Amino acid sequence: MDRALIKRILAGEVQADEVLVCGWVRTKRQAKHFSFIQLNDGSCLTDIQIVVDAGVVSDEVLSAITTGASLQVTGKLVESQGKGQSFEIQASEVVLLGSAEADYPLQKKGHSVEFLREIAHLRPRTNLIGALLRVRSKMAFAVHTFFQEREFQYIHTPIITGSDCEGAGELFKVESTSGNSSDSGENNEFFGKPTYLTVSGQLEGETMACGLSNIYTFGPTFRAENSNTSRHANEFWMIEPEMAFCDLEMDMTTAEDFIKYLVQYALEHCAEDLGFFNKFVDKQLFDRLEDLLKKPSHRLSYKEAIVILKKSEKTFKYPIEYGVNLQSEHERYLTEEYFKSPVTVYDYPKEIKPFYMRQNDDGKTVAAMDVLVPGIGEIIGGSQREERLDVLLKNMKKHNIDEKDYWWYVDLRKYGTVEHSGFGLGFERLLMFVTGISNIRDVIPFPRTPGSAEF
Repeated sequence: MDRALIKRILAGEVQADEVLVCGWVRTKRQAKHFSFIQLNDGSCLTDIQIVVDAGVVSDEVLSAITTGASLQVTGKLVESQGKGQSFEIQASEVVLLGSAEADYPLQKKGHSVEFLREIAHLRPRTNLIGALLRVRSKMAFAVHTFFQEREFQYIHTPIITGSDCEGAGELFKVESTSGNSSDSGENNEFFGKPTYLTVSGQLEGETMACGLSNIYTFGPTFRAENSNTSRHANEFWMIEPEMAFCDLEMDMTTAEDFIKYLVQYALEHCAEDLGFFNKFVDKQLFDRLEDLLKKPSHRLSYKEAIVILKKSEKTFKYPIEYGVNLQSEHERYLTEEYFKSPVTVYDYPKEIKPFYMRQNDDGKTVAAMDVLVPGIGEIIGGSQREERLDVLLKNMKKHNIDEKDYWWYVDLRKYGTVEHSGFGLGFERLLMFVTGISNIRDVIPFPRTPGSAEF
């Protein structure tokens, strides 16, 4: 007999009198003539109840069935007499696959998220992290579905790179532990020059778009910031589409459509898990997600945003003036208090943006854009890329970037240059928005933050 997933059983998709399930014990209640076991296999939030009559298993095995133990159960699928689920299993055979020792750390409910981070290898068995990981899986599938339906090509860009896309300098350097270098290497570097873990696949993605038209990347990226905030991690996943023959207007439309698509997908395919988050994590979650779908994104220039913020008469932690980067508190004021909807801000001062963004005709701003959402602030950042060779070279010089190090990037402007645009979405930031979980460490299976790389 094949194993049936508990999710399928509870959904009424299993048409059989007898079923076989496997899972981990959540709770056991024992009476004189029978026992109730709550079993969960990770396929859904809800446990299935196993009814074990006296004599089905020995007293020795029954006593070893404790919270955390793993079981294989065969039995008759019957309508449940209790509340909360439609089916339960009347066990005919219970096999103890693995017992749980007395110090199993998840015997009680209500553990703090801080404690759960210390046992990242076990926390998927909890309701919170189990639900999060199922949503994460569905959202990853939705990302691919969105782009594949629109004929984007999925590209794997390098994790090891010799370029710094953002120009921030906060990179993890790649070195060989053996001390070996390439025969032609300079300065004893393995690849012949300094290399780093990538902060973005954008620049390499641009090269692919300038041959395939529309591409996207979806992979891990790394930042060496020594930051312990709830919004920063040193390893996270980025989604980065690049589109040839695309201006800023088209870029903004794609980004706004992308967010709405992902939220709609979550509501349709993750209803049970989102219901858990709405009940126990953020009671406004459903309202916020549904509002995003109902309300159009307001678009305004950076200059207009600064005027609104200055007129607000609010006391911000970071004072607002033209020429400064918008902080989370500014972004959330725009989305949560002023517009009460998603907001797309565009045309930023060129001084606060990277070298690759296209300079506007005013000579003062670049064709950059950020999509802001309530509860998070910036969730997408992007721009039209500078396709003019002479302007790009001037920008690189102003940013002290040696064009010899980016000869391949410059080549794109020499040979059949086209206007092109793209954006980046931090996958974990998306998950924080979709689930209401407020700390990035709790939306990554194994968080990498300063001082934390145990698993």
